[in-house]
Amino acid sequence: MTEEILSAVNGEVFGVWFLIGAALVFWMQAGFAMVEAGFTRAKNSGNIIMKNLMDFCIGTVMFILIGFSLLLGEDLVGFIGKPGFDIFTAYESFDWSNFVFNLVFCATTATIVSCAMAE
Repeated sequence: MTEEILSAVNGEVFGVWFLIGAALVFWMQAGFAMVEAGFTRAKNSGNIIMKNLMDFCIGTVMFILIGFSLLLGEDLVGFIGKPGFDIFTAYESFDWSNFVFNLVFCATTATIVSCAMAE
């Protein structure tokens, strides 16, 4: 009985730790937006912030449709994940904390690339 309780608590703590890490990486998104706005002229700041917001929005949709299944999908030929839509079909068994953690990394890397192309 105690082992079951400890494994359940351990799983919940691990999920919360993943979400704390995801929140910190999400703040990196805001940091890169501020860096990019600081490196460009003042008249372009609104465009920079909107571009970073769209990076996250479009990155989220693409990560749901393509990225997460390729990253952690069912094994295909031992090299890459098979595309699937478990996020839409298996709510109760889906690893949401892992999904959010990988999602914010995907969106933050898109912001880094857009920061390199500012002005």
